[in-house]
Amino acid sequence: MERNERGEMPFLDHLEELRWRIFKAAGALIVCTLIGAWLIIRFDALTLLVEPVVPFLPEGQTRLNYLNPVTPFFFIIKTSVLVGLVGALPIIVYQIWAFLSPALEKREKRLIVPALYGGFVLFAIGVWLAYTIALPVSLQFLLGIQTDVLQPMLTADEYLSFVFRLLLAFGLIFELPVVILILSVLGLVTPAFLRSKRRHAIVIITILASLLSPGDVLAVTVIMMGPLVLLYELSIWISVFVYRWKRDDEEPTILAPEPPKASVSLGDDEESR
Repeated sequence: MERNERGEMPFLDHLEELRWRIFKAAGALIVCTLIGAWLIIRFDALTLLVEPVVPFLPEGQTRLNYLNPVTPFFFIIKTSVLVGLVGALPIIVYQIWAFLSPALEKREKRLIVPALYGGFVLFAIGVWLAYTIALPVSLQFLLGIQTDVLQPMLTADEYLSFVFRLLLAFGLIFELPVVILILSVLGLVTPAFLRSKRRHAIVIITILASLLSPGDVLAVTVIMMGPLVLLYELSIWISVFVYRWKRDDEEPTILAPEPPKASVSLGDDEESR
C-alpha cells in the first residue's frame, strides 16, 4: 500500500487493507479452531469443564445428560470455536492494531501496545477467577434451592452454555483497565470524569454482579462485586497516570536563554580592540 509523506493512504487503499486484515483474522480463527478441536479431543478438555458440577450430581453419576443425539457433536464445534477465538485473539488484535496504528502518534503507541499485551493477562485472570470461585459458588447456591421438592437434571448443552457465558463475562469485564487506559490516551475520559461517576459505576457493578451470580444471597453478590470495584478504582489510577504522563511528555524543553544582544556586541568590540 502506497502512502504519502504524511503516512496517509487513499480511501480505496484503506478499504483494500481492511479487507486483507479481515481475511487474515478470519484465517487465524479457522486455523485456531481446528487446533482447538484437536486439543479438546486429544486431551479430553470437556472433563475439566464438567468437573465443578460433579459434586452436585446424583450419587454415583459423573456424566451430564443430553436430550438431542447431535448435542455431543455440536458441543465440540461450539467449544472448538471458543478455544479458537481465544487462541486467535492475539492475531485478531494485532490486525486491528496494524490497521488503526498509523492514525496514532508515537507517544500514544508507547502506552497502548503494552496495554494490549496486558489485556491477555487480565482476560486469563478473569477466566481463572470465574472457574475457581464464581462457578462453584453459583452452582452451590443455584442447585441448593428447593431441593426438598425439586430434583435437578442437568443437561450438557445448558450447563456448558452457562459455564461459557460466565467465563467469557468475567474475562471481558477484567478488560476494563485496558479500555480505560486506551480511552485516556485518546483523551475520551479523564480521572475527574471517572471519579464523578463512581456512584453510577457502583450501581452498574451491583447489577452486573447480580447477573453473574444469580440469586439473592448477599455473600454471593459481594464476592462478585469485590473484583469489579477494585478494577474500577484501578482504572481511575491508570487514567491519572496516563494524564500525568501526557502532561510531562508535552511540556517543552527549557532551553538556556540567549545572551542579550548588547553584551554580544560589546564582547565583539572588545575582541576587535
